[in-house]
Amino acid sequence: MKIVVMGQGYVGLPLAMAAIEDGHHVVGFEPDTQRCEQLQVGRSYVEDVPDESLRRALATGRYQPTRHEELLAGFDVAVITVPTPLTDRQPDLSAVREAAQTVGSHLRHGGLVVLESTTHPGTTRGVLMPILEKATGLQAGRDFHLGFSPERIDPGNEQWRFTNTPKIISGLTPECLDRVEHFYAGLTQYLVPAGTPEEAELAKVFENTFRHVNIALVNELSRLAHTLGVDVWRALRLAGTKPFGFTRFLPGPGVGGHCLPVDPVYLTHHVRTRHGQAFRLVELAQDINDGQPAYVVQRLQDALNVRFHRGVHGARILALGLAYKPGTSDARQSPAAEVVAQLQAKGAFVDTLDPHVAAERTCRPATAPTALAGPTPPMPYGHYDAVVLLTAHDEFDLTAVADQAAYVLDTRGVMPVAPHIERL
Repeated sequence: MKIVVMGQGYVGLPLAMAAIEDGHHVVGFEPDTQRCEQLQVGRSYVEDVPDESLRRALATGRYQPTRHEELLAGFDVAVITVPTPLTDRQPDLSAVREAAQTVGSHLRHGGLVVLESTTHPGTTRGVLMPILEKATGLQAGRDFHLGFSPERIDPGNEQWRFTNTPKIISGLTPECLDRVEHFYAGLTQYLVPAGTPEEAELAKVFENTFRHVNIALVNELSRLAHTLGVDVWRALRLAGTKPFGFTRFLPGPGVGGHCLPVDPVYLTHHVRTRHGQAFRLVELAQDINDGQPAYVVQRLQDALNVRFHRGVHGARILALGLAYKPGTSDARQSPAAEVVAQLQAKGAFVDTLDPHVAAERTCRPATAPTALAGPTPPMPYGHYDAVVLLTAHDEFDLTAVADQAAYVLDTRGVMPVAPHIERL
């Protein structure tokens, strides 16, 4: 079959590679010129897809990355994997609408369109379907098939990949679901059918809302434990020994990535604007997690005051890590960047170090810090007034940090306990 994958990012590129492995012809639509050119020469910007895998796909002659819409013509299946970000803290479905319009201009009788982008319940039926029907004059469920199958990509996760992570599938009608199932059955091992697209949409957004709320819970707990003088990391380790009724989450400098800071807002905004109701627990969790970078900055400020009788203004600080999670270059919505920006706004001189991420990809241009992409800082750790560990990349020599730094704030709970090392 001819498969069109709209968007070749963290979600779309692994999907395209899986479709190639299943023997399909794949057009990877990527409107970003630089990204498209990288794909065409076999250079991957997605860590879960190595260059070798991309080059093997190109060598088959069945993978065609492009930004030219005319090459989408004649597709059998189109999968929309475009971003659903927040713009001014409001859900932004403009990329989904644009992709739907583009797909609609090439949709034929009997074709299948699947949305994978995370969104609020009702998007497939209420947003995507009308655009496709208007563009084609065809009726969804009768003349073409429509479904929703939420992505479950966890960048850098070696255990759970696209091909072995259980995949929820749904269709507008039973016939649509059959078509969706037939397509994905060759790509991944475990399919989980939903009764309606709305069920699948709600399941996806709740998966991330669940994590978001529990991370907020432990973030607030860490603040309370600090006030009480209790080691929250040890307390959580003790609680984690319970073999039932408990899921262990850990505090940190905030939440990041393409899901946690964004997806719960899609749910709360939709419920509030469409139905006039508040999802109060989720909105509170959003406030707590959004405030976590400021709490990290306050802890640094307090430490400098107490230990060295100086403020953040004029202090030289080394921030370790810009990615939102270790082992990846994924810096989307990274709380580390916000910590750096807030420190600079208070007059600190901040150097950043991340072996995977360049500073210009995360930090505000007007306040971009000195940054290196290697595992060692521009000057010895001891020359800094403070070191703050924001992302625990394996490449960091934390023993050297502990031995040399005057003061360390460990926001990830991975460094040894010592008089000059504080955990969040």
